[in-house]
Amino acid sequence: MEKSNFEPGTVFTFREKVDYSADGIVSKRVIDRQVGNVTLFAFDEGQRLSEHSAPFDAMVQVIDGEAEIIINKVSFKVSAGETIIMPANIPHAVNATVKFKMILTMLKG
Repeated sequence: MEKSNFEPGTVFTFREKVDYSADGIVSKRVIDRQVGNVTLFAFDEGQRLSEHSAPFDAMVQVIDGEAEIIINKVSFKVSAGETIIMPANIPHAVNATVKFKMILTMLKG
């Protein structure tokens, strides 16, 4: 994961802060705190995060394209401008049906 230069007090657009990589997934940590973090991702078409779970809630905000989010074996199509919450300790996966970008916010506690 690439550590990025997101400076407090600087105006930016999430979509412009991460580029697509052919056949890859790019991630940039925006905020990293003890209580949680915010990470920006860009997925090339066909890329995926395999099923896993996390000990804290996570919120996905799609900012470009669309993806399939699978939570506890149930598939959801999420498009630019839409958000979905993945609950703590429940298996989930992310599949890029087309190129897409997302903001992942994880809250620990």
